[in-house]
Amino acid sequence: MTHDRAVAAARPVFAGWRIMRSDAGRFWATRERRFPVAAEEAGAYRTVDADDLGRLCQVIAEQESIAEKESPAAWTAR
Repeated sequence: MTHDRAVAAARPVFAGWRIMRSDAGRFWATRERRFPVAAEEAGAYRTVDADDLGRLCQVIAEQESIAEKESPAAWTAR
């Protein structure tokens, strides 16, 4: 995995997610804290990947949206 400018630029946008780029150029992100169990059961994934940074950002947002719908109390406390 490598860290480049594109990865560094995305970090402030998705605080709490560790974003990496593989040697093959694929983007990966891992959430630093687990989702609540209800969110994981609803399909929120802690580790996601995509072909490009734009799509990775969309996938991260989708995971956070799933989690927020399933566990809204956890997000209002943040």
